Amino acid sequence: MLPAGAPAEAVHRAVYEVKVREGILYQDHPAFALDRDGNPLYRGLANGDMAGIKNVSDFKVKGARELKADDFIYQIMRLADPQVESPVLSILEKYILGLEEYAKALRADLEEIRAKRRAEAGFSYNQAADEKENPIILDYRKHPFPGVEKIDDRTFRIVLKTKYPQFVYWLAMPFFAPMPGEAAEFYKQGALTDRNITLNRFPVGTGPYMMETFNPNMEIVLARNGNYRHEPYPGAGEEGDAEKGLLRHAGAGLPFIEKIIFKLEKEAIPRWNKFLQGYYDNSGISSESFDQAVSIGSGGRPELTDDMRERGMRLLTSVRPSVYYSGFNMLDEVVGGYSPEKQKLRQAISIVLDYDEFISIFNNGRGIGAMSPLPPGIFGHKEGRDGINPYAYDWDPLRNKPVRKSLDEARKLMAEAGYPGGRTPGGRPLVITFDNSWTGADSTHLINWYIKKFALLGIQLENRTTDYNRFQEKMFRGNFQFFSWGWNADYPDPENFFFLLAGPNGKVKFQGENTANYSNPEFDRLFKRMENMENGPARQEVIDGMVEILRRDAPWVWGYHPVAFSLFHGWVENVKPNAMSNNTMKYIKLDSEKRQAARDEWNRPVIWPVAALIAVIIIGSLPAIITVRRRRGLGRKAR
Repeated sequence: MLPAGAPAEAVHRAVYEVKVREGILYQDHPAFALDRDGNPLYRGLANGDMAGIKNVSDFKVKGARELKADDFIYQIMRLADPQVESPVLSILEKYILGLEEYAKALRADLEEIRAKRRAEAGFSYNQAADEKENPIILDYRKHPFPGVEKIDDRTFRIVLKTKYPQFVYWLAMPFFAPMPGEAAEFYKQGALTDRNITLNRFPVGTGPYMMETFNPNMEIVLARNGNYRHEPYPGAGEEGDAEKGLLRHAGAGLPFIEKIIFKLEKEAIPRWNKFLQGYYDNSGISSESFDQAVSIGSGGRPELTDDMRERGMRLLTSVRPSVYYSGFNMLDEVVGGYSPEKQKLRQAISIVLDYDEFISIFNNGRGIGAMSPLPPGIFGHKEGRDGINPYAYDWDPLRNKPVRKSLDEARKLMAEAGYPGGRTPGGRPLVITFDNSWTGADSTHLINWYIKKFALLGIQLENRTTDYNRFQEKMFRGNFQFFSWGWNADYPDPENFFFLLAGPNGKVKFQGENTANYSNPEFDRLFKRMENMENGPARQEVIDGMVEILRRDAPWVWGYHPVAFSLFHGWVENVKPNAMSNNTMKYIKLDSEKRQAARDEWNRPVIWPVAALIAVIIIGSLPAIITVRRRRGLGRKAR
């Protein structure tokens, strides 16, 4: 047994032992319904059995059972099933012992079954139609899989080929969620797929909520899972949580809300107005509504406007674990390459692309300029003077903040790169193409901003906007020079950002996520060392070296990290931003009486316009009434 901090090269196998808590039940579901003999009640369904069934809830009989270690093991095996779309399989095969061989064995089984069916049916065989009617269910237990070992009903082990500390984050990802075999086989039935009753639309789980309605074009409804285990609201938190009232419900059973409804609103203004009327409990803030909701106070801090405060709203902000960046195709003969001249060209462009200005103009100040790929909150990120990118910023000790280098310095770098005044050695303007998929209402303003910034260096930026599919095709083929993209963290580790620049992940050569096609042997060497290290001073030192290499080479203009702004009505309790967690809904509590009172107050019928209209009609009718009466009076006198 090696100590936790042992280097990766000393680790032959890494073993994770997982304990399953006792008493956790799945939601009630027809997949668990059994007949008198203990067999699945709804197995072998035909179209004739589906009368009146449009939804999972339409099945009359439902059952439940306890969560077991087998369900976790089944899901890991299922990731290797060639019939299951599993984008992470190629990554997991690098780490889980025997997964690659196991996946190959399942693929061979599938091809053997298909070949047999094809031979029996002859030339008229239609694979898609056949497998829809008679789906293939592979035997996951047929082949050995040393990477997963069942100890007992509540214990299993996962064996890795090497040390990989980030694996604990992977275990929390959706693709490792337990899958009961009964549910997977239940949804395989053609009679269900014909009616679009699928596992994607109606997942089976043990969490606080279960899918009740799935209509993504209108609404999605989550209902409380009556079988959810008793999980108490936490009694401890971070510093300041108690003062904010976040611990007042400590010990209470979760979840608090019976039903959660997500509505699709295609237009921002109607959605915002409904939020102001109290019909939505929370809201983001669009650019059109920003000034109505937020003002910038002293010190540049965002604050609620008086109107929002009077309504009892709260504003919560948090830096998202994301980076929006612009990049260069390092395979391109003009903007790519690793010579000092090529580095200086990209550094000059990095100076003039002032993302602090970009944030102010296009994001209402909702963002912070990036100095590297790593956002705040991710290990390795540094704040203050030690964290600035010295190739694009200087540190101002009087204001205690970074300031962007001057245009003169950028132009000097252009001259040293061989493009004085933005001219090529032949005297022609330097032209760089800009590929993007921006087709929204603000796209013209965004593109023009880039064009103007490049023009400061004498560079002509040639815009090449296409639809997203065409844009992706250009990225895969390397048919571009300059582009803009972004990345949201999957898990809170620097590896999840640095891998975007690792040479073996190059987009053109390896179809990876390294869209810039950056490849620096020293960076790659440090990356391999860093990815298997525990967080600590030694890892920080390696990260500092990687960041310095990236800043000097400048394959990206580092862009910015977005800041999320969220508004909540006063009746919404227990809200705390957490961009990396997807299970926070169970903590939220609503004061429904307070909500209804606010709705009544904010949506009182306005009667005076109707009364005024009636008065106008009456007043306007008086001359006609008087005239009619006079004529009637004259008529009586004549008689």
